[in-house]
Amino acid sequence: MVKEKLFAVFGLGTFGQEICKFLTGKGAKVIAVDIDRKSVDRIRDSVTQAVLLDSTDEEALRNAGLQDADIAIIAMGDNMEGSILTTILLKNIGVPYIIARAMTDVHAQVLKEVGATEVINIEVDQGQRLASRIISPDVVDVIPISEDQALAELRIPESFIGKSLSKLDLRKKYNVNIITVRRTRTDIDDMGNPIRKEFVFTPKPDEDLKVDDILVILGAEKDIDKLKEL
Repeated sequence: MVKEKLFAVFGLGTFGQEICKFLTGKGAKVIAVDIDRKSVDRIRDSVTQAVLLDSTDEEALRNAGLQDADIAIIAMGDNMEGSILTTILLKNIGVPYIIARAMTDVHAQVLKEVGATEVINIEVDQGQRLASRIISPDVVDVIPISEDQALAELRIPESFIGKSLSKLDLRKKYNVNIITVRRTRTDIDDMGNPIRKEFVFTPKPDEDLKVDDILVILGAEKDIDKLKEL
């Protein structure tokens, strides 16, 4: 049985709240953390657990069991010192994947150097986009283009490998369209060294899909969600 991922969100401003609500709305287990009591109280009913603590206190992090988190999202971008110290401590206590929000290029560089697995620099209204991506590892990115339509980059489901678009008939079965495919090809240079090259193309109906292909799909988010489950 696959272990259910535990997400921890640090910083419950508008951005952090948006991530918490989206993740819990998708059924994820979420611990929301902030040093401000009002912020914690506001999110309490929307998450698995809401914790009032100072995330720059390593002992407090351990006592709250935050070392058990699979993915930590540090959403306190405007508190640069706090986000940097929190990143260091989460790394120290063994959280395996840390996503930290940066406000400047220098801030981003420091976060990466002290242990952030991934650094983002995005606006508040993109919180859902980040949350959608991290809760579904097979989804590389999702870009909403209307109230219910989206473009999604999806790692190819195993059941699609070696099959053509005409055989899969995704438009009829799932009501989605494959717009393009991102594929990586390995070439050999003049010295005999392998060189990986990525290219994007519009597949023909008889084009067989390959391992590691990334599909760019257009459709309703509810229909794209069905593909995530394959």
